[in-house]
This record gives sequence, structure tokens and C-alpha cells, in this order.
Amino acid sequence: MRFRIVAVSDGHVLRGAKVTYRIGPEMMPPKIEQTAAITGEGITVDGGTLNEPGFLRCIATVEHNGRTYRGLATAAFRTEAIKPTQQAPADFDQFWAAGKAALAKLPIDAKVTPLPDFGNAGADCFHVNLQNIGMGNAPSRFYGVLCEPKAPGKYPALLSVPGAGVGPYRRLAEMAARGVITLQVGLHGIPVTLDQSVYDSLGAGALANYLTFGLDNRDRYHYRRVYLGCVRGNDFLVTHPKWDGANLAVTGGSQGGALSIVTAALDPRVKGLAAYYPALPDVTGYLQNRAGGWPHMLRATEGPAAHRSPGKIETTRYYDVVNFARRIKVPGLYSWGFNDETCPPTSMYSAYNVIPGEKKLLLALETGHNNIPEQVAAVNEWLLAFLKGGR
Repeated sequence: MRFRIVAVSDGHVLRGAKVTYRIGPEMMPPKIEQTAAITGEGITVDGGTLNEPGFLRCIATVEHNGRTYRGLATAAFRTEAIKPTQQAPADFDQFWAAGKAALAKLPIDAKVTPLPDFGNAGADCFHVNLQNIGMGNAPSRFYGVLCEPKAPGKYPALLSVPGAGVGPYRRLAEMAARGVITLQVGLHGIPVTLDQSVYDSLGAGALANYLTFGLDNRDRYHYRRVYLGCVRGNDFLVTHPKWDGANLAVTGGSQGGALSIVTAALDPRVKGLAAYYPALPDVTGYLQNRAGGWPHMLRATEGPAAHRSPGKIETTRYYDVVNFARRIKVPGLYSWGFNDETCPPTSMYSAYNVIPGEKKLLLALETGHNNIPEQVAAVNEWLLAFLKGGR
């Protein structure tokens, strides 16, 4: 693989500028690290090759006017042959069946409050407060924003699951106005319509490291309540008086991409999913000296960020998105780019390649951990067509 590097300022190549480039498998230490001067219209460097399926990445930096600028490019090698390193425990299905059974014993106990400022001409919105399973199967609460079409009739439903972090939600009234009941949920057992300062404080304090809370115990890991809470969100949606009784999908990006796959695997009522750059697949990749999934809890070998104890590694087997992907039977649209440094494409392909159900991959090749308007429009149109039976 050869990479071409050029630095441009105000449309002009910075000839003579010093560029440092590092090349190697994504998320791994570089195999090549050199500095060179940019000549002509740029320089072309030999990045070598990979002898196994995966991704080779070039990261280039240049200093100009006292600032450092950075760019990257990622080349793919036999993506269809990428296989996961993670293995499912023998009692994986029994573990999650027991969790769903415990959840089913708790009444939904929905509390619904109008949000008149969140709606639009075609949709009404409400703050929703549901009963969910908590630590040790004790009751907790689960919150979200429901948007429903104003016009009478029966409609499909869409569960929207969130990316990482702590924050408010209010963004799906437009989809509801197009004829879909939507429920956008939060994860942390707190209302999702509070002032931003509340979430900032929680994100920097009590919830700062929620990604690994309880990782040493499969029954107490933070994501148990989260995964089951997504099922609880569907429990609420399928009781909505305007639901058409058949069509239910789930969508999200990053952590939400993970939760989309998890929810579709756990809940047979889900008929389809759309997942952007899913997190949490093949987190054990780092144990085999290759990129692993976000949140990279097994990347560090020592220090306060290290989680490579046998107990924690065992817990990941019950929560890794790869093991849910293996159980996806419904149609899905998946979308990501090769330059993602948060959710490495190696990890995402490790999940995608083991999905047995109908699947389609929409690549936005040069994107990182973000999406572009054309990509979002295509995913939304796919969802609408799928939910309304036009696919």
C-alpha cells in the first residue's frame, strides 16, 4: 500500500514543510515512523502490506505557523475475512433469558408527561418514565422522549438508542411527523430533559467511568441494566395505542449502534435495525495484538486503565456485541467509515461478518467517528421504507 501525503494552506501546497508520518495496523504501535519534507505536489510513501485481514493506517502530522495539523488514511485488506477473537460462553442465551424473565416480572409503570415545546406541526412529544431492572434485579427507572404522529391511525415504531456520554434527548419529532412512533431513550436512570449543566456534572463525576462499572461481575456490570432497559423501551412501544402491531425497528450510532444490535438479538419483536459504527464488538482483540472494540477496556496492560483480569475478561463474553451479532436474524443496515479511531473498523467487521441475517453495509469510506448528511439521509430513508413495508 502506498499513501500520498500533501499539506495545503489556503489552497496552496506547503512545499518544504516537514511532515511526520506513522504507519501500521490500526490502533497498534506504528511499524514505520519517519519525517520528510514535502516536495512538489506532495510525497508518496510505501506503507508495506498486511499478511492478515485488517486495516493499515497512515497518520501524518505537520507543523505550520506554530500549530500542528493531523490527517489520516486507512487501507483495507480482505475485510470479508476478518473474524472475531471473542467467544460466547456456553450459557450466554440462558443468562440473557434469565435477565429478560426478571425484567418481565416488573410492571412497566409508565409515567408520561407532555412536552409541548418538543413537538412540531405533525408530531406530539412526551417525557416517558418507565420501570426498569436495576442492580440485583431491584426496580430502577428508565427515561426517554416519545414522539407520536398527531394524525389518528396505526403506525410503525422505532426505538432510538443513544451514543456514549450523559446528556438530554429531543431529536426525533421529524421522524414522527413522517408517520413513525419514536422513543429516544437515555441510559442512566435520570430524566432526559434536564438542564445541560446537570449532565455535565454527572459526566465529570458520578458517571465519569460508567463504561466499566461492575466489570468484574457479569450480574452487576453496568450494561446489564442498559441492555435490558432497551427491551423495556420496546415493552412500552408495543403497548402504544397507535402502534400498528407489527413493525418495530431500532437504530443508533456508536454505543447506540451496539445497543441496536443487542436489542435486535434479545427481542424477537424487533423486525429490523440500522446501526452506525457500532461500539463494543470484539473487545478482546487487544489480547491478540489487534484492534479491539470501544471502549477499549482491554487495551492497557498495566496501570489504572488496565482491566485484563480473568474475571473482567469473562464478563465481556456476556456483553460483547459480537456474541449478539451471531444471533441477529432480522434485516439490518450498517454504516461506518475506515478512518474511525473510536470504533475501529476491524472490530466492526468482526461483528458484521458473523451476522447470519439479511444485511447491507453502507460505507462512507473517508469518515471517522462521525456521519455525513448523505449517509444519514440514506439510513433514514431505509428505515422509513422498511417500517412502512416498502423495502
